[in-house]
Order: sequence, then C-alpha cells, then structure tokens
Amino acid sequence: MDPARPEFVPDASATREEMESLQHEVAAAAIWDDAFAFDPEAVSTRSERTLDDTGRRTREPPLVAGVDQAFLDDRAVSVVVVRRGDAVVERAHAVTALEIPYIPGLLAFREGGPILAAVADLSCEPDLVVFDGSGRIHYRQAGLATHIGATLDVPSVGVAKGLLCGTPEDDLAERPAGWRTPIRADSEVENADPGTVLGHALQSRQYDSRPIINPVFVSPGHRVGVGTATDLVERLCDGYKLPEPTRLADAYADEVKAESAAAPEGTDESGS
Repeated sequence: MDPARPEFVPDASATREEMESLQHEVAAAAIWDDAFAFDPEAVSTRSERTLDDTGRRTREPPLVAGVDQAFLDDRAVSVVVVRRGDAVVERAHAVTALEIPYIPGLLAFREGGPILAAVADLSCEPDLVVFDGSGRIHYRQAGLATHIGATLDVPSVGVAKGLLCGTPEDDLAERPAGWRTPIRADSEVENADPGTVLGHALQSRQYDSRPIINPVFVSPGHRVGVGTATDLVERLCDGYKLPEPTRLADAYADEVKAESAAAPEGTDESGS
C-alpha cells in the first residue's frame, strides 16, 4: 500500500508548529462517517461465511489489519498483520530508525513513517486497519489512526489504552464487559464544539471477581463513524481486552524485535 495523500506523510524533521498545522489539515480532510464497502456485521474473528439479507449469497469477513510497534534501542519495529476472520492472510514489518522522541499529541511524527514503511510491503489492501493508538480522540482530532488512515485513505480505527484528551460521559470504574460511554470534546480539543462525541470508552473485558481491567478508548480514524468504530472493535475483541488484529500484531512485533536484536543499530529492515 502506498500513500494516497503523500502530502500528509509525517515529516519528523518539521517544526512543532508545522506538525500541528499538518494535523489540522489531516483532521479537515478526515471522514468520520461510514465510507467503506464491506458489511460491518461481517467483521469477525471467525471465518464462517454468512447469508446476506437476500438469503441467496454468502459473504466472508473483510480483510482487517492490525498495526503495532515495538522498540529496540533507537529503532522502531513496525508490523502489520492482516486477517480474514481467523486466518492470517499476510504479515509485513519494517525496522527503521526513530528520528524524534515521544511527544504527547505528535505520535504520528515519531511512528507514522515507520508504520508506512511496514504497510508499503503489503501485497493485499485491507478493508479496515486497526491501530494501537488514538484516532479522533486527540488534541487536534488527528491522532495516529486518523493521520495514517487519511494518508493511506483506508477505513481505520484507533484503539488506545489511555485517554489522551476529552471527557468521559460516565465514571469508568469497575464496569462490566460490553459497557461503553461516550468521550466528549472538552476545552483541550481544538476545532470541535464542546460535547462533540469523539469516541467511546469500551469495557471490552472484565473479571467477575476482580473488576480491575480498565477500558480501551476507541475512536474513528478515517472513513468510519464514531458508533461504528466501537461496534467493530467490540466484534474484534473475541473475549480479550484488545482487538485480535492488534493483539496478534503485538505478538508479531515482539517476534521481529527478538530477531532484529542482533542487527547493527541504524540498519533498516523490512519483510514479511
């Protein structure tokens, strides 16, 4: 996959002002409505084919990619795992140099280039990409999933383990599995009316006896609506806290990291 909007490719050498300006452009171009061809009800961690509404045809789950990263000294280990239902269709990775440190709100400029290097090695084109990071829940409504989703012009969703900004509508403590609450824009979110729903806190898993699992924070990246993004992630979690595509990507990132540990620092690698 190559960038459909190369002007959005993150430049780690840009000034902070230039980075934030680009994020405003990305947010203005992002689509936060359902604009995809697949049936969201066909998204699954299983491979069973199902009847469509006419009862005359069968459909199979769409291609869903999970993107994650690990880190090795000053290198990023970026991976993408593409699945159709429960079958892995393709994996790709890239090991590239990190150019800047982590700066809250500017994650795409640290990790976006390495991710694009991994995605470039894919031979298939996913119907949906799930990122380990925020989408619209972001100071400028242009988190990693929005920035890279809009750059590739691919339907995308962000799933973050922590809340970057915005205000939950309800208290998050000790909620049962399947519970969700809106995350609304507050004074930290630019160019959004106060109270705008940016995403959801989703309690994807919980223990009956030990209610200690925190929710994940789901928001649309690009070409997916707010409610649909959370519905899709819930369908992909399969009893785990994290959606299966990014859970597998996390494991693959650890695998590639271990294999790359002996490689000379500064060496860029890619493959599948």
